[in-house]
Amino acid sequence: MRQFQQNHNLFNTYFSQQTMSKETDKAKPAWVTMKPAEISKIVLNLHKEGNSPAKIGLILRDQHGIPRAKLLGKKITQILKEENQTPESPVVQIEKSKLNLEKHIGKHKHDYTALKTLHKKLWDLNRAKKQYPVTA
Repeated sequence: MRQFQQNHNLFNTYFSQQTMSKETDKAKPAWVTMKPAEISKIVLNLHKEGNSPAKIGLILRDQHGIPRAKLLGKKITQILKEENQTPESPVVQIEKSKLNLEKHIGKHKHDYTALKTLHKKLWDLNRAKKQYPVTA
């Protein structure tokens, strides 16, 4: 029993060391040459094209070489809020993906994986409606 506890503690310290390294990396990498003003312009343009904050982060990483937007001062949602361009609520995002899945299942009735995903989306939608109540 004691040996298991020792191994368990070693396991926990291994993972805590990995997460600590991410938190302590607050400095901007030397190879990122863009300034925060340039990044905010890119974020606003991508938002106007209809991308979600998560998708904007992926585009910044893949196309512009910015590992995390937060390293340059602000999160993507903070940039959008300062410009009075609020992102879609999670309820709206889930409803859009639910509609796309329903269309897909209408065409492909034997796609059981999509049907399972639709059930998960419905579960997520009910949970999100409780968490983010609609105010009219």
